[in-house]
Amino acid sequence: MPLLTVKGLKTHFETRDGIVKAVDGVDFTLGEGESLGLAGESGCGKTTAALSIMRLLPSNGKIVDGTIDYLGYDLATIREAQLRAIRWKHISIIFQGAMNALNPVKRVGDQIAEPVILHDKVDKEAAMKRVGELLELVGIHRERAREYPHEFSGGMRQRVMIAMALACNPRIVIADEPVTALDVMIQAQILELLERLKRELDLSMILISHDLSVMAETCDSMAIMYAGKIVERGSVRDVYKNSKHPYTKDLIGAFPDIEGPQT
Repeated sequence: MPLLTVKGLKTHFETRDGIVKAVDGVDFTLGEGESLGLAGESGCGKTTAALSIMRLLPSNGKIVDGTIDYLGYDLATIREAQLRAIRWKHISIIFQGAMNALNPVKRVGDQIAEPVILHDKVDKEAAMKRVGELLELVGIHRERAREYPHEFSGGMRQRVMIAMALACNPRIVIADEPVTALDVMIQAQILELLERLKRELDLSMILISHDLSVMAETCDSMAIMYAGKIVERGSVRDVYKNSKHPYTKDLIGAFPDIEGPQT
């Protein structure tokens, strides 16, 4: 039985130019311990699908149809109070853009501690002990909890975001473009960290990226999004070796062949 089942999800945005169908009938499942890659070009609806699962859409966005089933709860329709008990405690997200996602005027330790205090109902001292454990889990000395975001490099900020996502021991983590804007060496370190944490903590993960090579390194299965729809789904190997949809073939073909002719 899948841990998460998304069926017929439609999320629309009201704009001055009319309705934008950002997610237009998306279906997918996520199994226990599975890593699913959600791939596609910018603007195809990947992030909107993730924000729909978390119900963290902007004010002009709305889920207009479909179901998001998690352990018998439809996340698309349950009351906000019920959702708050699930959000971060069961399903968390690593937001896109680590360079800007943290509050610049709050110490990183205090930011990681917020969901721990809220969901685990512990005092500040116990929460900060948990913060130290989380920082060390992602490769940061616990003493740095007192520092501010500007004192961290881009890669270290991404590690802080990962620690924050793991704060309440969720079963599902959504990683939205976790290595965008990081240099290649740091990208490799972050992907290796995510893969290790998934294995050690038995996480289920949805990895969102426009970079198929990221999916190849970290995911079990892959779904290709185009214009708000999933146009192809399968194991990473099947999608790479036996892709059927023209958009998938073009997306794979956009990568240079290192064994091909040099120009």
